[in-house]
Amino acid sequence: MGHATGMIGFPLRLLARENYDRVVKAKGPHRVALITGEEKIIPPNPAWWICTVESMPLDRRVDFLAVDEIQLCADPDRGHIFTDRLLRARGMRETMFLGSETIKPLMYKLVPGCEFQTRPRLSQLKYAGPKKLTRLPRRAAIVAFSAADVYAIAELVRRQRGGAAVVLGALSPRTRNAQVAMFQAGEVDHLVATDAIGMGLNMDVDHVAFAALRKFDGHSPRALTAPEVAQIAGRAGRGMNDGTFGTTGDAGTIDPEIVERVENHEFAPLRGLYWRNANLRLTSIDALLASLRMPPPEAGLVRPRRPADDHLALEALARDTEIRDLARGHARVRLLWDVCGVPDFRKVMPESHSRLLGQIYRHLTGPKRVIPTDWLAGHIRQVDRVDGDMHALVDRIASIRVWTYIAHRGDWIDAPKEWQEQTRAIEDRLSDALHDRLTKRFVDKRTSVLARALRDEAPLLPEVSKDGGVLVEGHSLGRLTGLRFIPEKGESRAADRAVMNAAGKALRREIADRVEAIAADTDDAFALDDEGNVLWRGEPVARVTGGPQPWQPSVEVPFDEMLEGDARDKVKRRTAEWLKAHVARVLKPLCKALDTPLTGAPRGLVFQLAEGLGSLPRGVVDKQVKALSDKDRKALARLGIRFGVETVFLPALLKAAPQRLRARLWAARSGAVVPALPEGRTSLPVDAEAPSGFYEAVGFHVLGDKAVRVDMLERFAAELRRLAREKVSVLPPDLLTLLGATVDEAPAVLGALGYEAEAGEEGITFKQVPRRRPERNAKGPRRGTAAAKAKGKGKRPPGQGRKDLEDSPFAVLRDLVTITA
Repeated sequence: MGHATGMIGFPLRLLARENYDRVVKAKGPHRVALITGEEKIIPPNPAWWICTVESMPLDRRVDFLAVDEIQLCADPDRGHIFTDRLLRARGMRETMFLGSETIKPLMYKLVPGCEFQTRPRLSQLKYAGPKKLTRLPRRAAIVAFSAADVYAIAELVRRQRGGAAVVLGALSPRTRNAQVAMFQAGEVDHLVATDAIGMGLNMDVDHVAFAALRKFDGHSPRALTAPEVAQIAGRAGRGMNDGTFGTTGDAGTIDPEIVERVENHEFAPLRGLYWRNANLRLTSIDALLASLRMPPPEAGLVRPRRPADDHLALEALARDTEIRDLARGHARVRLLWDVCGVPDFRKVMPESHSRLLGQIYRHLTGPKRVIPTDWLAGHIRQVDRVDGDMHALVDRIASIRVWTYIAHRGDWIDAPKEWQEQTRAIEDRLSDALHDRLTKRFVDKRTSVLARALRDEAPLLPEVSKDGGVLVEGHSLGRLTGLRFIPEKGESRAADRAVMNAAGKALRREIADRVEAIAADTDDAFALDDEGNVLWRGEPVARVTGGPQPWQPSVEVPFDEMLEGDARDKVKRRTAEWLKAHVARVLKPLCKALDTPLTGAPRGLVFQLAEGLGSLPRGVVDKQVKALSDKDRKALARLGIRFGVETVFLPALLKAAPQRLRARLWAARSGAVVPALPEGRTSLPVDAEAPSGFYEAVGFHVLGDKAVRVDMLERFAAELRRLAREKVSVLPPDLLTLLGATVDEAPAVLGALGYEAEAGEEGITFKQVPRRRPERNAKGPRRGTAAAKAKGKGKRPPGQGRKDLEDSPFAVLRDLVTITA
């Protein structure tokens, strides 16, 4: 821009576009032109031309002309183009070639009188040796030499480190820029790329790791040369920042001689520059081919080992007799050569690309001399889709680049401006979709965002939804249930670690606020669920555990890293206080009986009743009951205690709320898992998985396969005794409704109550069998009872397994009394 007019050729479309934007920003769009194979922006009178090397309009005279990366004259595929610019492209006042000093000796020879200016590297590049992938430092680029290897490494980095940006030569500039921008912004700490990063990409890379030291160069696998290693490793450290390079663990070590050359910037000079004749004879196809095969005119110039793509396309089309017939005369041969210059971005089989070029040439030599709009639209429509995987999108981007190139040949199609806009829009859509696919596959966005925020020590402000969902920086971390954080499971240990670290930092204030709210809240905010959890505003904060007595439970606050010791103690005190009040309120009749000043046998009976949580089989306390005086019975009756034939119980504790609480208290003390109790049921089938003693603890009596609520059992038993006294031997059908039993179940139920019963045509006949209450056997239930019969059938006998009763002081006293008697 220091000259009135100028032109510069870049080796990549990406670089050309970036520098075009820089010049436009400084000088305005009306004074700057952009020419690449797939894009042309040419205002009426531009002063500065930004181009790819292949697209430089050498017939345009400018004061200043430059070519970047001139050492690419030695590139087997594109070298002849750079060499042509070296030999023929000149500015009227100044010409500048930028590149490596390896070309210096040949430039002295081929461009006499040239002046060299050296710009030394300001930072040091040092060899760091091999490192495991999982131990690479932050801001590292990992270089592989195939797309498959790049994808595999990026997948591993995602699992181990949260994600990586991906750069391949097949990516469009828009996709590549988006991936690099993600790395530059610190959204990911690693970049996985092919050697495409060796040119045109300036990034904040501190370390370059080679995942392989051999590459396929289009002909065969070979070892990397020192200049290639330097070109790629040179991405590490820019400006005044030093950088390092090395290998991954599987790649081995770099040859010490290459290391020394890279560190000291000492490289062997180029021995030859690729050249192809630029003075082409366009009189016929054969003359054109012959001119392309001409040998170099002087030493230092060599022919490429493999003809360029346009040369190969021309040879293929030359074998088509129809094409030969059409390509007669200078103009037609010139047109054919221009068609052969359509790049094969798709990298398909040469025959396929040549077939497409042949179709294009036939259209251009047809009656209308342009490509038919319908034919062009059909091909473009085929690639205008964003579905499919990454590979499909890469292929479509390559295809649309071909049509973008053709759209910029304004003399080949109708309405070129419209087609240029359309193909550019399609490439942008495909590029954005590809960036999205790459990011979703190779970047754990949540992990990378959280890790960056933690690394930068940025404040993390959580959003906790009504259902407990925790969002930080727009990413879901898990759920906050009460005081416990339940993280979402990530894809790797690194992801889980990042979530927990971020949650610990973000939720510390939230949990502290909740602890203070729990300590200050009223009893109405607490409840007890069927799993034994103490709920605060519907969320579990503590768990009921066994206490010194069945009616005196304790609470435990589950351990959580985010709940510190003092806070845990504060929650435990408040929930224990509420639980004590809750038990006193729901089991009020029992607590009242315990608080009543009784002595002797009544006091002992109340204590045993409390151990049974409000009900006891009569057989367990029969002797104590018989020993009660009338005064004792009246005192206990005033407390709501009822003495039934089968059970001693508190009827007030058979309601739904007391029963649920009794179940929770019994489960907490026994440590057993208990079944849910249907509300309002007076009988229910015995659950085979229910622990022994559970039904008795909640006010039921087990009769065969039925558990009957004790008050209903007493009513039923009383009716049976009345019927027996009245000499009635057939059971009224409606009587079974008290037990919720069926006709088929009746004989077993009656048998458990001491009756012989049989179902017949007249109904259920029964008669009473004299029974006595035998002494309890220390090794099991009493002989002759329903419990003993149930034991033989695998059923749970009433009262069996009540270790808390068997081991109580009163049981011992009972046995002593029995022995004394």
